[in-house]
Amino acid sequence: MTAAGNGTRDPASMSGASLRARAAPALAILIGSSVWGLAWFPYRCLAQWRVAAVPAQMATAGVALLLLTLVYRRSLATLRWSWLLAGVAFAGGATNVAFVWGTTHGHVMRVLLLFYLTPVWTALFAHWLLGERVGLRGVGLIALALGGAGLMLWSPTLGWPVPNNPGEWAGAIAGAAFALNNVLLRRVSQALPDVRAEMRSWTLYLGCVVGGLLVLPFDGGADTARAAVSALTSGAAAVSVAAVALALGCTIALTNVVVQFGLARVPANQAALIMLFEIVVAAISSWWLASEALGARDIAGGLCIVAAGVLSGILPDSGRCKSATAEDAMV
Repeated sequence: MTAAGNGTRDPASMSGASLRARAAPALAILIGSSVWGLAWFPYRCLAQWRVAAVPAQMATAGVALLLLTLVYRRSLATLRWSWLLAGVAFAGGATNVAFVWGTTHGHVMRVLLLFYLTPVWTALFAHWLLGERVGLRGVGLIALALGGAGLMLWSPTLGWPVPNNPGEWAGAIAGAAFALNNVLLRRVSQALPDVRAEMRSWTLYLGCVVGGLLVLPFDGGADTARAAVSALTSGAAAVSVAAVALALGCTIALTNVVVQFGLARVPANQAALIMLFEIVVAAISSWWLASEALGARDIAGGLCIVAAGVLSGILPDSGRCKSATAEDAMV
C-alpha cells in the first residue's frame, strides 16, 4: 500500500515485507534440516525392500545429479579439472555414503550425534588446510564436543569411549568427511571463483555416485547390486520402490536448491544454529517411527555435542578465515 498521491510506502507494509524477507531464508534452511532429519526413514524402507544402503544412496544421488545437470546445464562450462574439486567429490561422497549407511544400520540419534562432532573436525581441517588458528575458543569447543562423545560412548563393559558398532563408526566418518568437504569448499571458492556454486553441488553428487561404486564391494558387492536392481525393476513392490527412490532423489536435489537460497542470505553462524534443528527432527522421528530411545548418559553426552555446535555459531572468533561464502556452509 502507498500513501495517496506521493508514492511513499506505508511503514507497516515495509516492515512486514522486511520481516518476510528475513524469515524466508531461515525457513528454507529449517526445511532443509527437517528433510535430513527424516531422510533416514525412506532409506530404511528401501532396505526392507532389498535395496541396501549403498545402492539406495547411489540411486538417489544419481537422480539428484541428473536433475542438477538438466537445470544447471549452462553452468557445466564453468567446471574445470582441479584436485580441489576432486577432493570435494571424495569428501562429499564419503559424507553421504557413510551417513546413509550409518543411519540405516545404526541407532539414528547416536549416529547423528557422532556426525555432529563436526566442530572438532572443522577446527582441525581449517587449521591444517586454511591456516586458521584454533585458539582457546576452538580448544574449548573441541574439549566439550569430545567430552560429550566420550560420555555417550563410554561404558564399564566396553572400555574405551569409541564407536561401538559399524553404524556409529560410519556416523563419525561422515561427520569428519562433512567437515573436510566444507573446508575444501572454502578453498574452492577462493582458488576457483569462476566455478559456479551449483557446480560445486554437482561435483558433490558425482562423488556420491562414484563413492558408492567404490564402497559397494564392501556392502555385498554384485549380489547387493543385483538385489537392488531386481527390487527396482521387478516384483510386486517394484513400483513403490522405484517411486520412493525417485521421490527421495528429487527431494534431495530440491532441498539442496532451497538450502542454498537460505545460506546465501543468512549469516553462516546463524545458519549453523538453524541446521541443528535436524537433531530435533531426527530425535522425534526415530522415537516415533523406529521406537529408538536414548539413555540418560546418551542424552547428557548429546547435549554437550549440541552445545559445542551452538557455541561455535554464537561465540565471536576474530581468528577465523572470513573469505568463505555463505553458500559453502552446506551442500
